[in-house]
Amino acid sequence: MQTRRIGNLDVSVIGLGCNNFGMRIDAAQTKLVVDAALGAGINFFDTADIYGGTNSERFLGEAIKGRRDGIILATKFGMEIDPQHRGADPAYVAKACNASLQRLGTDYIDLYWLHQPDPLTPIADTLGALNELVQAGKVRQIGCSNFSPAQLREAEAEAQRLGTVHFTALQNELSLIQREALLPQDSEHPRQGTLDACRALKMAFVPYFPLASGLLSGKYRRDAPLPEGSRIAASERAQARYLSDANWKLVERLQGWLAGSGESSAGGGSEAAPAAKDLSLLELAFAWLLAQNPVASVIAGATSPAQVQANAAAARRELSAEELAQVNRLLS
Repeated sequence: MQTRRIGNLDVSVIGLGCNNFGMRIDAAQTKLVVDAALGAGINFFDTADIYGGTNSERFLGEAIKGRRDGIILATKFGMEIDPQHRGADPAYVAKACNASLQRLGTDYIDLYWLHQPDPLTPIADTLGALNELVQAGKVRQIGCSNFSPAQLREAEAEAQRLGTVHFTALQNELSLIQREALLPQDSEHPRQGTLDACRALKMAFVPYFPLASGLLSGKYRRDAPLPEGSRIAASERAQARYLSDANWKLVERLQGWLAGSGESSAGGGSEAAPAAKDLSLLELAFAWLLAQNPVASVIAGATSPAQVQANAAAARRELSAEELAQVNRLLS
């Protein structure tokens, strides 16, 4: 498994999203998934205090007990656990970190994410609190999630002004389906342009929902029953968001290209049928993301060892420049 850098952390290019822990799988199943991840060379585990009603951190902490060394442990704070546990004001930042450390059974967090902007707290105040956690050895690196380019620039300017630690990574949504982060910045769409902003600020980017809630896993078919127990089957919101006619058409174009019935290696127009590609839709989803600078790691959730192994195997294949160009033409 290759690694890339987030600040001074070497993270596996495929990570494990832990949002299923405590929500869709129990502690025993969590340990099986974590064991499979470590066996596959994954060292980057990404959770949050709100996942599984705080049980994700507990289950993950139990699963890694006795083997903390070599693991890059990331968790998040800021979203509402309950009305008394939310936000990013300095007093709560310290409390949230201590609570996460206790649930995880560790004395330090490798990467501590601010899960979302807090409109009630100046970012300078939050950065000051995070700086104290780093100085105390409780946190190694800090990141942010669901930030716009303008918010990233403000945070960097305040960190420089104050002389505090600064955000080394951004975690926003990006996939073959949801490509807002790649688009030029637009005042009407404030999340656009985040990859450009990360490059300018020398921040790593970590996509969430890399498989568009499973639509890019290859196991869904238009007009066929949704697989029982799947993420989309369990969420009407996800169905409304991802199962649109436009998204189905895009998936079908990509599957046609993978099967050799789409664009040829010459960019179309060749009389000879293009060859089938030696990768699956799931592998394409990961490979395309890893071809986007400055993506450091692609984190995906899993509920079974088999899913973890399939995700880890996706790191075996890189897209050539011509393949990447062909995929981008299909996307446009």
